[in-house]
Amino acid sequence: HIWNEYPLGWLGIAGGPMMAGAEIFNIKVIGRGGHGAIPDAAVDPVIAAAHMVNALQSIVSRNVAPLDTAVLSVTNIHGGTAFNIIPREVTLEGTIRTFDSKVRQRVVERFEQIVRGIAEAFECQVEMNVKRLTPALVNDMSISEKVQETARRILPDSDLRTAGYLTMAAEDAAFLLDNVNGCFFFVGSANKERHLDYGQHHPKFDFDEEALIRGSALMAAAAIDVLNTK
Repeated sequence: HIWNEYPLGWLGIAGGPMMAGAEIFNIKVIGRGGHGAIPDAAVDPVIAAAHMVNALQSIVSRNVAPLDTAVLSVTNIHGGTAFNIIPREVTLEGTIRTFDSKVRQRVVERFEQIVRGIAEAFECQVEMNVKRLTPALVNDMSISEKVQETARRILPDSDLRTAGYLTMAAEDAAFLLDNVNGCFFFVGSANKERHLDYGQHHPKFDFDEEALIRGSALMAAAAIDVLNTK
């Protein structure tokens, strides 16, 4: 995976956990629409949704141990059509990221409790769905060591990171590594001098394409080396 967090020449190759497991969640808060000047005649889902966004941020800080890792982000909110109308419903969407299955279970449990509790407190109905996207991506230790050896041999000028490099980003290659031993690695692709250093998903994202050559060479050479050890 090219990785614009680091410059061209950097490699992240480590055994064990590398990328988080991911969930996507959708929440629909249903109230009763009405006039913005007569809120007592309506049931306002905007207020309920706003409280949900704030309260959900307490899960990581208060329900996950400080030395464990989790992320919960509400990334979009939609509701309303005019300045003077309280809408009937508001939708929220976001993601949950974890490495540990017990942490994931606790985060999802508290997520559902908080969403339902706030909806009830504000006299709203709620529909929600939490969908698993990927498990955590975990590299095989022995294969990762072999890929590190290959990198030192064919790319000796690289800045090789072999200690546990973790990111809360997710990757569907995790499904493969759940079933087959392997190694997923990062290839630094940023070039600050050419202004190619915006992060993944930034609207100005671009990268130094030499990273493709380095990454392809390492992947091919590592595959041969691993096969020759079998």
